[in-house]
Amino acid sequence: MGYYQAIILKSRLNDGDKRVCNMQRLICLTLLSLAGIVASMSTNLPSIDKNRRLYLIIAIGCALFVSFTLIAMLTYAGGTYDDQAAKGYSFTHNFLSNLGMITAISGKSNWISAILFFLSLSAAGLCLVIFFIIFPRFFRETLLQKVLSLTGSVFGVLAGISFAGIAFSPADIARPLHVQFVMWAFRLFPLAVLCYVPVMFLSKTYPKVYAWVFAVFCLMLIGYYLLMTNGPSFTSPEGLVIQVVGQKVISYASIISIFIQSVGAYRFLK
Repeated sequence: MGYYQAIILKSRLNDGDKRVCNMQRLICLTLLSLAGIVASMSTNLPSIDKNRRLYLIIAIGCALFVSFTLIAMLTYAGGTYDDQAAKGYSFTHNFLSNLGMITAISGKSNWISAILFFLSLSAAGLCLVIFFIIFPRFFRETLLQKVLSLTGSVFGVLAGISFAGIAFSPADIARPLHVQFVMWAFRLFPLAVLCYVPVMFLSKTYPKVYAWVFAVFCLMLIGYYLLMTNGPSFTSPEGLVIQVVGQKVISYASIISIFIQSVGAYRFLK
């Protein structure tokens, strides 16, 4: 490689790094500005009856996520990272993000699966936002509970927005943004749950069983983040299976956890 070719290549790499850094700064500023809005919304909560309806809607939204993603798997246009000619969707070799691709890895149009994935993840993100806005009302016994629950809700709402962002950035046409939203979602979600675990255990009125649900789920979230950042690369056959299965476990565990919490809150408000 000639001297000038090396300079041009280095310049292109630097430009790519700058774009990623600028994207990260933009996301950070957006998340910080939204934090103030979330904090003010959490202080103006709806009535108990409206809250019960909202928790019911959240539970339904969780069920829709599972239903839509399973249907999307049946309509996926084929292809995996290690076999582009593979037919259909592989539970151990396709990421959930593959469902949202406009064009599948096989090169075929994937609109039906992409629409279902978009609807499912948008609904999940919205449900997560609503959940964390209304959930703090249960924990007002002490100043510590108020502060931790509000902090957890800020992280939770931002995580919900990040999950919705994944739906709006298909991996095949907006991969850098898609990856950023994935990373932020799984950075923020563990922080949200981690804030709520001590709050729920300290509460004298809220059932402890739901605190244990969040405690176990928090450990799973932390474990998955470590898997994403330090686990085997999906470029190897074994690493691909580990990363794909790990993603599905944490994704459906997330939905089940919020579903359980929503049903629990719905019953508690009777």
